[in-house]
Amino acid sequence: MTDRRHALIAAASLPAFAAAGCATPRATASPDELLAQVRAAETAFADTMARRDLAGFGSFLADDAVFVNGGKPLRGKAAIVVHWTRFYAPGPAPFSWKPELAEVSGEGRLGYTEGPVMDPSGKVFAKFFTTWQLGGDGRWRVIFDNGYTVCKA
Repeated sequence: MTDRRHALIAAASLPAFAAAGCATPRATASPDELLAQVRAAETAFADTMARRDLAGFGSFLADDAVFVNGGKPLRGKAAIVVHWTRFYAPGPAPFSWKPELAEVSGEGRLGYTEGPVMDPSGKVFAKFFTTWQLGGDGRWRVIFDNGYTVCKA
């Protein structure tokens, strides 16, 4: 009876052990390395606009990403890419952006970037705010994005 009881307890515990194996592990890079990774991800993300690379833009988005979009959220990678297709039309880039501030969470799984959005002449007209998530594949992807027009003083 004891062996059977142990077998039942072990079998009942399997789902918990299996779920624990799927948990997102803590990032193994140093905080400085993670910060550099987030900054590099944002810089490469912005470079997709300069290169006019819509597919590249989409590759930086998490499947369940949300772009706040002036209070009218775009939910999911597909909806965001459809909306942003107009910004990637042939011709010069209508705007550019770059990170000025980057930070990572203590666990190293979330990142944050913010910075200016410039028109083709370099004039700042907005500011962006992006939240990044480190995936199990080691890639940082956008999970939230927002931006606001800059006020004139």
